[in-house]
Amino acid sequence: MTKFKSDVEAIDALAQSYKDLSSEIGKIIIGQEETVKSVIISLFANGHSLLVGVPGLAKTLLVSTIAEVLDLDFKRIQFTPDLMPTDIIGSEILGDDRKFQFTKGPLFSNIVLADEINRTPPKTQAALLEAMQERSVTVNGVRHDLPKPFFVLATQNPIEQEGTYPLPEAQLDRFMFNIKLDYPSYEEELEVVRGTTTDKKVELNNILSGEQILSYQNLIRKVPISDNVLEYAVGLATKTRPGTQRATDSVNNYISWGAGPRASQYLVLGAKCHAAINGKYSPDIEDVQAIANYVLRHRIVRNYKAEAEGMTEEKVIATLF
Repeated sequence: MTKFKSDVEAIDALAQSYKDLSSEIGKIIIGQEETVKSVIISLFANGHSLLVGVPGLAKTLLVSTIAEVLDLDFKRIQFTPDLMPTDIIGSEILGDDRKFQFTKGPLFSNIVLADEINRTPPKTQAALLEAMQERSVTVNGVRHDLPKPFFVLATQNPIEQEGTYPLPEAQLDRFMFNIKLDYPSYEEELEVVRGTTTDKKVELNNILSGEQILSYQNLIRKVPISDNVLEYAVGLATKTRPGTQRATDSVNNYISWGAGPRASQYLVLGAKCHAAINGKYSPDIEDVQAIANYVLRHRIVRNYKAEAEGMTEEKVIATLF
């Protein structure tokens, strides 16, 4: 585990590590700076992320690139309608000594890419989400701890919903961030095509080890936060709950269900990490606002009026500021 003389020195090192990571990932991933930043924040905050975007936006490439520069074990699970919980967790098989032995599934890795998570039945989804929450799995009454660090990046296609099993709101709540990927700009796409249609190969360097990531995750918990910023973060989450004293008019008009207490926790952790990667030793209100969309948009449920009037989750969240 990396040793620092003080937490201030550790935050300086974290900020530099973030710059190094972004630079190295940028050798492969063109553009998508905000997406890369959000994924790194959720990793340092010990949370999981859901990537939502149409096919071809390099979601899988992004995850594999991050795993490579972090020098971590990486497994990709392609979720399909016939995937069973034992296919991802593992199962017990009869060995040569006539005793059952547990064979680990692909879930036993540092970074797991759950590709198109909404294509698999709820039973398999639940097995993954339980592992995300507990950081362990139980097979025949025996608990098996998952490796540390453990980070799940799930992807979802927002336009092709036929034959899929959308994640319920209660299970979406397990994800720290909901990150939406958009199309690249013309200039970025030009650079992508230029770089991917030749035989040029890019060598990536390892920036961080698993031990360093664990030390940064512990550091984020120790970052101090002032009472007014803490109250602002909790207040932001409570404003999303319709019919309550703190709810805004837009929430009462357009939201049928608001964010729970886990949103407040992730707003604080995300703000701490956003401040740290920018070299600040304590978060302010701007840090909370910077990550609010990622934390809140999959935790609020719009009503029919919002859908009819084109009121998106992001528009509602903007009114809370």
